[in-house]
Amino acid sequence: MSTPRPNLLFIMPDQLRADFLSCHGADFVSTPHIDALASEGVRYARAYSPSPVCVPARCLLLSGRDAIKNGVLDNSHFLRPDLNECGIQTWAQILSDNGYLTASIGKMHFYPWDASLGFEHRVICEDKRWLTIEDDYFRHLSAKGLRKLHGRDHEGYQENRGAIICPYDLEDSWDGYVGSEAVRFIEEYDDDRPFAAMVGFPGPHCPYDPCAEALDQIDVGKIPTASAFVEDHDGPLREANIRGNRGDWNGVDYSVFTDVHKQKVRQHYAALVKQIDDEVGRIVVALEETGQLEDTVVIFGSDHGDMLGDHDLIGKMNFYEGSCHVPLIVRQPARRQSVICEDVVSLADVTATLLGLAGVDRPDYYDSCTLPELGLPDAPRERVFGFVGGAMMNTDGHWKWVKNSSTGKSHLFNVDEDPHEQNDRQHESDETRGIAARLDGELTRQLLVSIAAAGSDRSIGNTPLWDDADFGQGRWHFDYPAALGS
Repeated sequence: MSTPRPNLLFIMPDQLRADFLSCHGADFVSTPHIDALASEGVRYARAYSPSPVCVPARCLLLSGRDAIKNGVLDNSHFLRPDLNECGIQTWAQILSDNGYLTASIGKMHFYPWDASLGFEHRVICEDKRWLTIEDDYFRHLSAKGLRKLHGRDHEGYQENRGAIICPYDLEDSWDGYVGSEAVRFIEEYDDDRPFAAMVGFPGPHCPYDPCAEALDQIDVGKIPTASAFVEDHDGPLREANIRGNRGDWNGVDYSVFTDVHKQKVRQHYAALVKQIDDEVGRIVVALEETGQLEDTVVIFGSDHGDMLGDHDLIGKMNFYEGSCHVPLIVRQPARRQSVICEDVVSLADVTATLLGLAGVDRPDYYDSCTLPELGLPDAPRERVFGFVGGAMMNTDGHWKWVKNSSTGKSHLFNVDEDPHEQNDRQHESDETRGIAARLDGELTRQLLVSIAAAGSDRSIGNTPLWDDADFGQGRWHFDYPAALGS
């Protein structure tokens, strides 16, 4: 008799950096429910988002392909609408074709926002900044006479650099609503198929708007101060960061960003993390009470982090640790264990892992490989290559090589010895020059491979046209887009 396939539950908060979880060493916030997943599973200590921006990170998860191949390098890009004609399916489509009910609950950041992209069941609570979207959360609020709020609607928004208090009850907050809908999905699930569900919490993304009671649970005195600004590394990055955040989507001026501001933002961010941990606890309880916990693999991770004042920056879209070092935890009921894996891994590897856990072969075009320590066949990866608009990275989890177009400079950091990335080591010695040259060569090769693969839709096929009669007589036509492998 074959073993029943597990349910797959992927929980993904938006903009959660690893070091704001107590299982990653944070002593100023308690996250017992996320910690419990780690205590019965595998926690990946060196997990990186290869494209630390909302839409690029989600697109690489959907397609299994890196940002260069997807053509999605910032939030103004998205996967092409004829993706299937190009021979590419989302992981939700693949699992749906292989007997899973697929579901997405919460924030997904799709264009258009109500696209299915292979998810059979959707409950939508989109990005905190998309106030005009009449999604399920909009209808929930409207039924109570409430509305989505911009940060500017709150007292002290500018003065506190985006740190505010949610005026609604927890159940009507962004993350409270998503948690309740995830619990509802689990409690009411009655399909014969196993489910593959993605739960996307809109927090702790800005605005930093926890409910008041969560703030009382943060030990403000223990919150680490932000790392220092380094002019050689950070000047142009900070200028772009200030310009971007002045935009109407956010409307906060960070040209003055004091230590007091930073600690206030960090306190509110930590409170949002605490609220999300409580929702994770509710979800796990729902699985347990419905008898599904021991049939469900739970994966917990995030699309990217948040600088929270490190290097005088806020948000993401760079390859500093605060932006790209993310939490990643997998709890398998059949392999309950407490393992801290020190191998470098990529957020993109969640995609191949979902297919591997379902017993489904992954496509040949994937850049994603299965995560280690889960009984799946892939060997551990040695590098994570990262791409966003204006920056690239190659890291082995210890040494990190970063190239920025905005500064025109490259940097080599050792994150073990210099976790705040204050010291560029590339010119320090012959040894570090050699490390930089090696990482740069590897990154360049990967970039060129990805650029070539990005043109696969324009392939004219394998038929030689120099002796093709139709081509010679003008009867040949260009089949566009070409499918991968054609």
